[in-house]
Amino acid sequence: MYKLLFCVVMLVSIATPRAWAQNPSRMPNLIDMEGAINPATSPPVSQGDPVQSRMEMQAMQRENQDRQLALRRDTDRLLALATELKQNVDRTNSSILSMDVVKKAQEIEKLAKSVKDKMKGD
Repeated sequence: MYKLLFCVVMLVSIATPRAWAQNPSRMPNLIDMEGAINPATSPPVSQGDPVQSRMEMQAMQRENQDRQLALRRDTDRLLALATELKQNVDRTNSSILSMDVVKKAQEIEKLAKSVKDKMKGD
């Protein structure tokens, strides 16, 4: 029972961007806080047509904003699921493990993997 809770806590901690604080070069974020493209991490933009390059930059910004919104939504859902799981585990005793708890843990695991992949930029 405690192993399951420990695994959930570990999955949630993996899905947080704190690991990037130690190595910011791995962060897939292409837009800095002011909304400008970060040239150190952004993919090359075509230099020929200024209108085309501006459109490409805007498209990258929109994609990054969409990814950030999805990450926020998924991490909020992950927190809610982890809270529900803790409440369900607290209600069970040491000899009975509810199928709802197992299903909730699997759902958390799946969502945590999805958040992790989105953070990587996959």
